[in-house]
Amino acid sequence: MKYLDEYRDEALAKKIVSEIHRIVTRPWVLMEVCGGQTHSIVKYGIDRLLPETVELVHGPGCPVCVTSLEMIDKAHAIAQRDKVIFCSFGDMLRVPGSEADLLVFKSRGADVRVVYSPIDCLKIARENPDRQVVFFAIGFETTAPANAMSVWQAHKQGITNFSVLVSHVLVPPAISAILEAPENRVQAFLGPGHVCTVMGYKEYEPLAEKYHVPIVITGFEPLDLLQGTLMALRQLEEGRAKVENQYPRVVRREGNPAAQDLVRQVFEIRGHKWRGVGSIPASGYRLRPEFHAHDAERLFQVEEIDTQESTVCISGEILRGIKKPHQCPAFGKQCTPDHPLGATMVSAEGACAAYFAYGRHLEARRNSQSESAAPHDLAGV
Repeated sequence: MKYLDEYRDEALAKKIVSEIHRIVTRPWVLMEVCGGQTHSIVKYGIDRLLPETVELVHGPGCPVCVTSLEMIDKAHAIAQRDKVIFCSFGDMLRVPGSEADLLVFKSRGADVRVVYSPIDCLKIARENPDRQVVFFAIGFETTAPANAMSVWQAHKQGITNFSVLVSHVLVPPAISAILEAPENRVQAFLGPGHVCTVMGYKEYEPLAEKYHVPIVITGFEPLDLLQGTLMALRQLEEGRAKVENQYPRVVRREGNPAAQDLVRQVFEIRGHKWRGVGSIPASGYRLRPEFHAHDAERLFQVEEIDTQESTVCISGEILRGIKKPHQCPAFGKQCTPDHPLGATMVSAEGACAAYFAYGRHLEARRNSQSESAAPHDLAGV
């Protein structure tokens, strides 16, 4: 396919891999920020083409995965209210809360609907004037413009029975939180191509300078990821730390000013809690006061909910790049896409789901069996 096959060219991939092996002289740890990048890395085995001294760890780049359990439980509480039509993208329906997921509540009678755009909710609201239509507005900066537009249109058209439950998160503060964590190992980032399509990458430049860490805005195809990795490793080997754009066919430094302006009109920045990461200052959006009539959290006044995370799931450590899915004792056993314990397994962009989809749970199982079958070392007996 034109414009796609050229980014999957095997000969070019081999040349980039060869160059990576040539320049690397010491161990390095890189983090890809976006869940779509994680999926491609695992699907195409990008991490296995690199030198053993280069490690790719997976960041909190899956919006479903980092939506806090408290917010998910609030969504579930609202969805069960009388005369509520609760709308969401499909990937949120199976994310487990403290009790169950939206599909379970739907089976119990809640009116839960999958939509493909928040704008679809405005039509539903007009067709059901006696009911409250609520959209679960999650995501990074990528989805913020469309969600902002739905609120702006509802406000302009006087649609009073439409609201959004806002759980937007922002990437740059998350990068800061990762770098400032005591257990941090990350030395460079493959930046989020989709986010930067909207926001540009000017706000990443102070991060590169402050923390002296290379950030390469990277696409999602195999050659994108390999080239982005090569660019980051070159900076590390040369002692440089700046923002570079591997994805110029899509991303500009200034991003999309019109989309940014709409987001600023509707949203303001606030602190936000990330699942598995914790509270990060200035890392989320909320509606500006003039749009409070469309704020579901205010309208429904959902009380604070006691949440119950799985005691086995290590999603938090995976999202912070501390551990990988196959290091979880439940991975591929108690926790599968059909019966997920955490959001990193239920979301298609989650690292656990990617590892499972491409068979790495089977490898983990074989390795475990091999270790169990290995002769015991009796030297110390």
